[in-house]
Amino acid sequence: MSHHDIVSRGNDMKSPSQCRQRTISLQSPLGKIQVSGCENGVHTIQILMDVPPAERSGDTSLSCVVTVSNGQEEMGPELQHCVEWLRAYFSEPWTVGRLPLPVFHHPTLHGDSFTSRVLQTLVRDVKVGETVSYKRLAEMAGNPRAVRAVGGAMRRNPVPLLIPCHRVISSSGQSGIYMGGKGNHLKQWLLTHEKVKEED
Repeated sequence: MSHHDIVSRGNDMKSPSQCRQRTISLQSPLGKIQVSGCENGVHTIQILMDVPPAERSGDTSLSCVVTVSNGQEEMGPELQHCVEWLRAYFSEPWTVGRLPLPVFHHPTLHGDSFTSRVLQTLVRDVKVGETVSYKRLAEMAGNPRAVRAVGGAMRRNPVPLLIPCHRVISSSGQSGIYMGGKGNHLKQWLLTHEKVKEED
């Protein structure tokens, strides 16, 4: 997947600050998620942490239905694509590697800043069920000494879940912080969720 596959492009497109954004709310196993985007792509994803993440109990399959709070006809194709990706992720995470990502349209993901490069590397090279250390991700993004900058890039990720900052862990193997420490339990949930493989 190249940089251009996931970031919108074109000289005639509006800059992200000029977009007419729509925000939709989804109900997920993590609680409510808000997705904002425009006709050019997805801008932000916010996990609101309004409820604890759904519990996995024994042999009961986890309900991973994502419902949209307002009419799908108002969404536009990129937000619709994002909803479909999230629905697949929460129900069968191992399938999303075969799905194209929605286009992103956020200033952090444009240009060739180190943050942009780290996030692009993460989404391209660290697959469902895998993890990577901050140090290794810095090496993969071309600057082995920039471990702290990788941490900063994770904090600035505008589209968590789609760009899987939850897969970045400390070198000790500890899962590390998520959402400024408030979402550590969500990070653990996501990592566990991704390890569940399809039963044959």
